[in-house]
Amino acid sequence: MRKEFTIGIGIFLFLISVDFSLFFGTRWFWSLLLLSFVLGGTPGYLIYLRETKRQKQIEIEFLEFVRSLVEGVKSGIPIPQSILNLRDKDLGDLSNHVKKLAYQIEWGIPVKDGLRIFARDTDNKVIRRSVAIITQAEESGGRMDDILESVADSVVSIERLKEERRSSTYSQIVQGYIVFFIFIGVMLMLEVKLMPMIQEMIKGITGGVSGAGFFEGGGESAPVQLNFKRIFLSLIVIQGLFAGLLIGKFSEGKIKYGIKHSLALVVIALLIILTVAPP
Repeated sequence: MRKEFTIGIGIFLFLISVDFSLFFGTRWFWSLLLLSFVLGGTPGYLIYLRETKRQKQIEIEFLEFVRSLVEGVKSGIPIPQSILNLRDKDLGDLSNHVKKLAYQIEWGIPVKDGLRIFARDTDNKVIRRSVAIITQAEESGGRMDDILESVADSVVSIERLKEERRSSTYSQIVQGYIVFFIFIGVMLMLEVKLMPMIQEMIKGITGGVSGAGFFEGGGESAPVQLNFKRIFLSLIVIQGLFAGLLIGKFSEGKIKYGIKHSLALVVIALLIILTVAPP
């Protein structure tokens, strides 16, 4: 992980130095400045995506782990021995955690304590919830084969609901992106085409006084200038931020998952605006 962050910082410093030395004062300066921040943070973002993918894979492997435990318990094998039998089974990223759990059982650590450590090490919400159910059921003396089977069914239901939500909201995500890019196009047309025409009209009406939309001055009789470039830029950033959060809420069920969509929309919008109509 440290290597990826070092690469990101190196890319960031290199692009910053090139930007200031070659493009300072040109229309490309702000675009390259933003691009340097994006590329500098890309390794960290890739680490986040890799961890998210790993957690999803762990949930699938945990389902296989629980199903194997169910088969062992139904055949009359106690849970500790069933876990020991699964020590050498290939469970992908979950394999090391299962081996650690098996070693703890061999060392005499109670199964419920080992499972709690197992859930803590995986740092996965689905696994923590499932382990809590298993340990509570063991303490209350329930039938472990039925409990484990219920846990497996619960994990399957959770994964199915997640997939159904992603499938049902895919079109809404695409529509959200399309609407946002249409909004960018409208803002660009206003800034590049319409506002210069309005400025020329005001210039003709006021006898040659021109501005970015209205006028700029310091006294009571001096009109105030409105910087429409900044206004449009602020509108686009606000639109991208909240559109991304809503997309995350619709697709993943929580607003925090929309941060990646917000970052993507805002960065793309800023790159377009700063390149086509730099400040």
